Amino acid sequence: MNTSRASLGPGHFQRLYDAGSDPWRFRSSEYEQAKYRTTVASLGTRRFRFGFEAGCSIGVLTRLLAEHCDALLAVDIVEAPLAAARATCSDQPQVRFQQMQIPRQWPNETFDLIVLSEVLYFLSPTDITATADRVVATLDQAGIVLLVNWCGRADDPCTGDEAAGIFMDRTSQSLSVQAHHRTTDYRLDILRRHCGQP
Repeated sequence: MNTSRASLGPGHFQRLYDAGSDPWRFRSSEYEQAKYRTTVASLGTRRFRFGFEAGCSIGVLTRLLAEHCDALLAVDIVEAPLAAARATCSDQPQVRFQQMQIPRQWPNETFDLIVLSEVLYFLSPTDITATADRVVATLDQAGIVLLVNWCGRADDPCTGDEAAGIFMDRTSQSLSVQAHHRTTDYRLDILRRHCGQP
């Protein structure tokens, strides 16, 4: 974990999108496509009342999540990718997009699905903790949290394992790990409220 660095801010991501509209190759990367298939499969056949996806980028995963949700709010830290995301999901009227910097900004609604896919390790430990608190406060009783984190090394504030660990330690009084899947490249964790907890 790089404790000397704060969360990566809007300027960092704006520069990435200025250099290319799909900086992580979400549309073309086999790694991303395989990961998305596993991510969506982990939801099973459940239908969600209201989902929230943080860090939606150009909306590739958003479109797949939309098929499981009656309503879905997807946000990103900069406006640049959101036009592409809106186009990707233009035939999904239940999806809406908003520019939002988590955890400083957070929606007021309550969700039964919260997705944090490849976003936590861009945050400082302090902001991961704050994000965890926001999640617990806005997750309804039957809701689940889906975490996906790349496990490689990068010059980010946290590694994927560290980010997931900080989040799960912070939420351990409220959430339990329902499922865990790990490949050589990433980890996927599904959390839900402890039985009987409001």
